[in-house]
Formats: sequence, structure tokens, C-alpha cells
Amino acid sequence: MGVAGWDYDDWKGPVYPVPAPRGFDPLAWLSGWFDLVEVNSAFYRPASGKAVRSWLSRVEGRPDFRAAREELDILAGAGRLGAALLQFPWSFKRNEDSREWLRAVTGALRGLPLVLEVRHASWNVPELYASLSAQGIGFVNLDQPIFRNSLAPSAVATAQVGYVRIHGRNAQDWFREGATRDERYDYLYTPEELRPWAERVRQIAASPRVTDVHVVTNNHFAGQEVVNALQLRSMLEGRKVEAPETLFGSYGPALAPFAVPVTSPSSSRPSAEPRRDGPPS
Repeated sequence: MGVAGWDYDDWKGPVYPVPAPRGFDPLAWLSGWFDLVEVNSAFYRPASGKAVRSWLSRVEGRPDFRAAREELDILAGAGRLGAALLQFPWSFKRNEDSREWLRAVTGALRGLPLVLEVRHASWNVPELYASLSAQGIGFVNLDQPIFRNSLAPSAVATAQVGYVRIHGRNAQDWFREGATRDERYDYLYTPEELRPWAERVRQIAASPRVTDVHVVTNNHFAGQEVVNALQLRSMLEGRKVEAPETLFGSYGPALAPFAVPVTSPSSSRPSAEPRRDGPPS
């Protein structure tokens, strides 16, 4: 269970302590509460320096994944790569050009644990699932605002890695021209909306081929994804879980049935020190 990203100014206060303690590291802090953190910045802008220099750059019309592959191999070698997420927007529809693009991408990243997220309903065909299964590529089950020809929620398992991404349901801003990233992902799920996803996660985990299920909330604005991730964990574990006491100032009524406030996670949770043998971040 985890969240997408960690570098959000609007998390200061609702999620991160203010003022922050000296030497405060948001990623290390989050790793104390969650087993998984998605590195999602590359979807919005190319990284630089020692980070991933280019994920989807083109050379003579072909994808160049050498830099991305190098960085992913480093993470995999350290035992920290849970999956490489290949995410495509609703506008990426199933046709011969897009299928050729996918073949090039997956070929360049062969040998890594890959999961594919597509959002347009044209991909909901048996051929896709059969192809992913044959290649050992996971299918990303997603929750998103339902729009014309949008993929609906599912519980599909096509590889050892099962994957779920919870984006929010802000249909008003999802496709609105000029809407900012924060506006699109400004949504807090109710427990009633999350419970069907807890059941889908159980279904995915029950698949005989699945060894790990990654569940990521992505409705990040103002720390709402942290709240919903903790609620989902509570539903899956059947108990109240520990939650940062900072969250209770803004989300106390939503969290109270599912979590108890603590200043730092107990020793039963992962520590802020990265674990060499633990789940990825």
C-alpha cells in the first residue's frame, strides 16, 4: 500500500509537520508509514542530472529508453524496484500505431517488472490481456472519473505483480481545458467508495499467479491520497492502523474510524531507514 509522489507544497500542514524538524526528509518520513512510494515526477517532466534523464524521448521517430533503462536497472539491482509503470492517457486509444509503440517500449524494457496503465475502453479486449499475460506484464486496474469510453474499475491479474491505482473522481475538472494538475486530482473518497476496491484488491491477491499487489492512491491534492491509502489499509487489514497525527487536524472525522494518531510509526511498521530487504519505494 502506498502513495504517488511526495514533493507537494500543499502537503505542508495536512501531512508534513510545520515547522519541519531540522533535516526533515519527506520521502524518508513517508517510508515509515507506507511500504510503497511511486516516483511519478517523470510523467510530468523529464528529470535531470543523476535522475532519469528521459523516459519517452524519441530518436528518429523511435523511443530511446537507454537512460530510463539504466536508472531502472539500478533500482532493480538494489531490490527497490517493485514495477515500472507504463502509463498512458485516455487519448491513447487502441490502434496499430499505439500497439507498435507498446511493442517498442516493452521490448526496450524487457526483463524488468512492467505494468501497463491504459485508460480508454478500446483496450478492454481479450487480446490485450492475453498478450500481457504471455509477456508477464501486469495490468493496472484503475479508478478514474468515468467519461465517454473510459475504462471501468476491474480486478484483472495478468502477471506476478498485481496493480491498482486510485486517481480520484473529479469529473468536473478531469478533462476541463486549463485545469491544473492539483484541480484534476482534488478528490477525497468516501469509505463507501473505497470498500469495493478493498474487495477487488483481495480478488487480485487471490489469483494464483500473483505474488505481490501494489495499491497506490493518486488523489494527491492536500494529502487526500494519504488519507484514502490509510483507510484502504485499515479495510484490508481489518483493524485500525497508525496514522500521522498531523493528518487528524484536517481529516480527523474521516480517519477516526480507521486509524489512531501517532507522532511516529511503531517498530512494527517500516522505519524511515530504507530496508535493503524490504518492499520498494
